[in-house]
Amino acid sequence: MKKQIFHLFMSMFLIVNVSACGTSSDPENKVVKKKVDSEASNEVKPEKLVIWEEKGKAEALKTALERFEKEYDIKVEFEELGIEEEMYDRLRHDGPIGNGKAPDVVTFSHQKVGKLVKEGLIQEVKVEKGVLKAFNESSIKAEMYQDKVFGLPRSINTSVLIYNKKLMPKAPETMTDLYKIAKKIRNGDVYGYHAEWSGFHDAYGVMAGMGSYVFKDINGNLDPSDIGLNDKRARKAAAYIQKWYKADLIPKGDSARIEKMFRQGKLASYWSDDNSFSEGKDTGMAPLPKLPNGKPVKSFMEVNGLHVTAFTKHPYWSTKLVEYLTNDEQAIERYEATGDFPSNKSIRNDKAIKGNEGAQALSIQLQYAEPVPNIPEMKKVWGPMNSAMNEIAFERAKPKKVLDEAVKVIKKE
Repeated sequence: MKKQIFHLFMSMFLIVNVSACGTSSDPENKVVKKKVDSEASNEVKPEKLVIWEEKGKAEALKTALERFEKEYDIKVEFEELGIEEEMYDRLRHDGPIGNGKAPDVVTFSHQKVGKLVKEGLIQEVKVEKGVLKAFNESSIKAEMYQDKVFGLPRSINTSVLIYNKKLMPKAPETMTDLYKIAKKIRNGDVYGYHAEWSGFHDAYGVMAGMGSYVFKDINGNLDPSDIGLNDKRARKAAAYIQKWYKADLIPKGDSARIEKMFRQGKLASYWSDDNSFSEGKDTGMAPLPKLPNGKPVKSFMEVNGLHVTAFTKHPYWSTKLVEYLTNDEQAIERYEATGDFPSNKSIRNDKAIKGNEGAQALSIQLQYAEPVPNIPEMKKVWGPMNSAMNEIAFERAKPKKVLDEAVKVIKKE
């Protein structure tokens, strides 16, 4: 599903609402700072800082950077790169050779944090506790590795329920209700629900909601030797997922086919894994329904954060830039410009959020979401678990057998 659709829908409401509620003060009341903050730093103020931003998102930076430049008397240049491999490859190349081309601040998914730290590409972000408390707790956890914070959240993302109000006038509050509705709607090529439970990303939300885990969390640190994906709770979740497929209640198809079915009125609802939102007055958005055990679905969360590189000569001022670009005011402005949902707690009661069905649904679901583990060992999980869930969904394999096999493979790799 295309994120642009979601962004278009959200911006229709946000442009008006954000301006109405107001987040910025009168420019005439702002004092242009030419000196170091009262907390002072021994670090020499640089003439320039460089930030690498995700392609297509730098436009949202311009106004904020202009204000930062005026407030701190530091020029900031930006370059747009692919957020994943392009930026990663460039940083690995330009940083170690010291050619002066390495940036001070970079944008990455939290899923890369462990890898970036182990390779010596980013450094700890040292900020006051009050700064960290401004964000969703889970999003800060996502940016942590070995008890240290390595970035501040720029945007946050998780799954929600998209539904057709003509076929499903009200979003069901429980998966039990949704199951009954899906059975009633099912007819020919018409379905009531879709989730990519044949893949691990979506399936994990059910597993975690039923009490399972990927890696055991020990006082904030993930133990890759303790894997919970084949415990009795994971098996119970897999059996529940299999029940839907055995009843032929979930259609096959890639995201393009599911989107087409929804637009044609042949699909009443689907679990969106990228915050897409189809246009139309009859389209609704809600948090994911609660599981049969009464617990919320703990959907996977992804956080895009700003990180200070290990190669900057100005870590203090680079951190200042990261703080500035993720503060409450910049977060709302970015949301208005790009549709990127902020992790800042302050937005929960913002009129732009509370008055919008889609934004409110996302805000609620984020309270239950769990970060995708950011340790390097996570890359070993996807292949075996995707295969296991595919067998459970489409080949009706016994959950215990395939989950045991998957965990065995993960531990061997």
